[in-house]
Amino acid sequence: MNPQFDRFKQVITHPVKFAFFKLTKLPAAFIAGLKIGYIDAHKTTVTVRHNWLNQNPFKSMYFAVQSMAAEMSTGLFAVGQTYKRNPPISMLVVSVEGKFFKKATRLISFTCNDGILVSDAIDESIATGVGKTVVCKSVGTNEVGELVSEFLITWSFKVKQL
Repeated sequence: MNPQFDRFKQVITHPVKFAFFKLTKLPAAFIAGLKIGYIDAHKTTVTVRHNWLNQNPFKSMYFAVQSMAAEMSTGLFAVGQTYKRNPPISMLVVSVEGKFFKKATRLISFTCNDGILVSDAIDESIATGVGKTVVCKSVGTNEVGELVSEFLITWSFKVKQL
């Protein structure tokens, strides 16, 4: 577990700092309205509300916005566990698989419970010097808890060559 994770969490959960981060580094996430609902070393939840800016012609949330929120729910672990890490770690999404079960309207929450898998993969990559991949699952549910979509995001981690 990266000791800097708590510092990362403080920065990323500050509403103004996170809004500025999204605006400067992830403008599509800013426009789509992604928000952090919950974060700790084990679980993250990213929320997004269906609105005019993120809808498709069928009056539901565009699949790419759902994918973005799902990726962020897994990526918060990746960024948090590589934040100010020594040695530095490179990270990359290498695969995304999505399944859609219900129209996404109103508030959708994407939850990932794979924080320990990410931490272990990064630790193993550091220990062995070999790149490591990990598949993280993000589940999107609506306000009444119904399954809307599900994503498998595959991350790759390896020690940066300096």
